[in-house]
Amino acid sequence: MDDSAPRSVRSTFSWLVGASQVLGLVSVVLTGVWMGHYRGGFAWNGSVQEFNLHPLCMVLGLVFLHGDAILVYRVFRNEKKRNVKVLHGVIHLLAIIISIVGFAAVFDFHRAAKIPDMYSLHSWCGMATFILFCLQWGMGLLFFLFPGASPWLRASYLPIHVFCGLLLLVMAIGSCLLGITEKLLFSIMPAYSQFVPEGVLANTLGILLVCFGVLLGYLITREEYRRPPNPEEESLSVHFNTFTEGSWRDDIPFTRLTSS
Repeated sequence: MDDSAPRSVRSTFSWLVGASQVLGLVSVVLTGVWMGHYRGGFAWNGSVQEFNLHPLCMVLGLVFLHGDAILVYRVFRNEKKRNVKVLHGVIHLLAIIISIVGFAAVFDFHRAAKIPDMYSLHSWCGMATFILFCLQWGMGLLFFLFPGASPWLRASYLPIHVFCGLLLLVMAIGSCLLGITEKLLFSIMPAYSQFVPEGVLANTLGILLVCFGVLLGYLITREEYRRPPNPEEESLSVHFNTFTEGSWRDDIPFTRLTSS
């Protein structure tokens, strides 16, 4: 946080960020415990143990790492914007790679077990989330990391990019909740209503994922936790307002409007 911010705001922010990391890490650990202890562990041989990599990779990649990639703009609010952009993109790339491993695991298991692919609501939502996640990452590279997009174009796309980032986090958590329910119904349906330990653990995992998403959403949307505008961002805002409000001035050189 900025040193000029009130001490209470900085303290609250630090506690909330810490809580979000605890929730995210515990969610990943609980997924590993569920798949490792109750579902037989992990392997890469086409067996059900290979499938167990799927939920672990999805929770780690599309939820925890995705949430942290969004959060870096709040945690490193006083670092150079370029460095934070690179970190944001790298964490998202890592999330994509881990997610690809998770998708490969489930498709390989389905192929070995002769199970149809992409028939459930969970699979539809999960695949849509992943495809949009990759598109979001690619668009972010084009607009914000590579010097191709003009300032007014970046300024107009920025609110969409921020909204889609939060939307994808919601979609990822929703897909995980569908997957948790589907896995429990397939695995322990007769005993699920008897509050068996595996069912309680999986339900707890779902609650933690929801709490993680809610806390991330709170941290991202609170005005006092926003990154203070730097000259680059203020320039983007001025250029965007100039174009949208129709206040074009002939005395502003074109090179000044298009420089980043």
